[in-house]
Amino acid sequence: MVVNYSKWDALELSDDSDIEVHPNVDKRSFIRAKQNQIHQQRFERRHQIETLKYERIINDGLLQRIDKLLASLQEHAQQATAPGQNSDEFMMHALMDCAGDGADDVPPKPPQGVHTQTEQPRYSVMMASLVDQVKKDVGDTPPDWFQSYLKGVEGHKSKVENLQSELKQKLADLEKEEAKKITSDSIHTGFSVSSVSKEKEKPKVAEKPRPETVEVLNPGSLKRDSLKRLDSAGQSSGAEADVEDEIKDPSKVLEDDDDEEHIKPSELGKAFAKIKMGDYKKCLQFISENHEVVKERETDGLLVEGFNAQMDGKSDYAKNCVHQALLLQYCRSLGRDGVGLFFKRITTPGHQAQKVFLDDVNDTYNRIRTRSAELAKEKAANPNARETEQIQLHAVDPNTSIHINIPSPSPTEEVEIKALETFDSFPPGLQRALESGELDKVNEVLGKMSVEEAEEVVEKLGEGGMLSVEEGVIDGTTEEGREKLKGLEEKARAERLAEEAVGQTAGLNEVEVADVDD
Repeated sequence: MVVNYSKWDALELSDDSDIEVHPNVDKRSFIRAKQNQIHQQRFERRHQIETLKYERIINDGLLQRIDKLLASLQEHAQQATAPGQNSDEFMMHALMDCAGDGADDVPPKPPQGVHTQTEQPRYSVMMASLVDQVKKDVGDTPPDWFQSYLKGVEGHKSKVENLQSELKQKLADLEKEEAKKITSDSIHTGFSVSSVSKEKEKPKVAEKPRPETVEVLNPGSLKRDSLKRLDSAGQSSGAEADVEDEIKDPSKVLEDDDDEEHIKPSELGKAFAKIKMGDYKKCLQFISENHEVVKERETDGLLVEGFNAQMDGKSDYAKNCVHQALLLQYCRSLGRDGVGLFFKRITTPGHQAQKVFLDDVNDTYNRIRTRSAELAKEKAANPNARETEQIQLHAVDPNTSIHINIPSPSPTEEVEIKALETFDSFPPGLQRALESGELDKVNEVLGKMSVEEAEEVVEKLGEGGMLSVEEGVIDGTTEEGREKLKGLEEKARAERLAEEAVGQTAGLNEVEVADVDD
């Protein structure tokens, strides 16, 4: 491959390391002198360009006034040929006619450093000098003074025009020479554009009134007596755990909108989910106008919306929700400029990002479709089944059992008084289950409670001493008891034989070590 290096010819280097100088000349001094020479030539060239531009401006103004003078002379030609007409008075009136406004009589100020030695005369002074020069060239008694003056002014006009042509050519040559080399002064901003998209003002949503709370000195006591707190219906939070009560329909339980566990898409997210999959132009416009839709909560909400839609049989809408949710996730994960970067890649024909993104969308949707089908199948098989997490009490060691101790109704010690207070704080159904002494009934009550409430109940049972782990008693008079005793005896005999075998092995090892020492 041939590389064209001609574009670097315009670089002007003042300290080329490959330069070769005479052995008697110091290389650094030569490079420094060359730098000064280049800088001096560049300064003089730019100064000359500014001077030529200014002189052309002055000459243009002078040519305009010469044209006006010629027009005035030709207009009053008949008066000039009248007998007894004085040439000096006629030329004076012609100069006054072409003078114009006094504000235009002053030439523009020169740039800094241009014609600083002499002050630039006014245009009226220039025109008066021109007429004096013509009068001197014509003489005192010309045969036809008017035609002589007219030709003299036209001759000066031709000289100024020729001068302008020469200045233009010199200026073009200097500018061409200046443009040949690329210097640090040539660096400039070629193209720059910026746009700021202002978010539209959204109507303020009225805040929900917060319930009034009472500030107490010991807030921990509220947590300990949470089972006694009343809900909006005036019912204790543990009353639904009564053995004799029916199980409540979970669909009638009120959901707290502020709970983070209930993830739902916002109205903004639902509007974004309605955009047709693949319409990236409309998606980009929507995100540009609503930056808050890129938040992580909107992504989670759209995935939940897609799962619910798949459960309802709306497969097209479910896949569209998954597509829009992953689109927001990709835009957020690509960094600060992730939105622009994502849409630039996804809209480029044949870009690898298209395949990666669409494969991710298909995989995610397939997982949702598979899981929803499994749940639908399980629901059809067990329509009344409830998939809830429960807390149950069971003994870890099969040789032990959990014993329930009910506090005495007439306690005498402080520990018994606290245990009775804890027992009285339980719901009636739980109290009856504990009084029965059957662990299955207690587990039945705990299964109807929420996990948090059941954990709190178990903790209070342990603190109040109402649960204890005891060794099981084997009845040797029954066949089942004799089998258990026989199994325990065999297990103990096996353990004893194993210990004796280990002891004999250790003794043999000691004897062998002693023989080696001898």
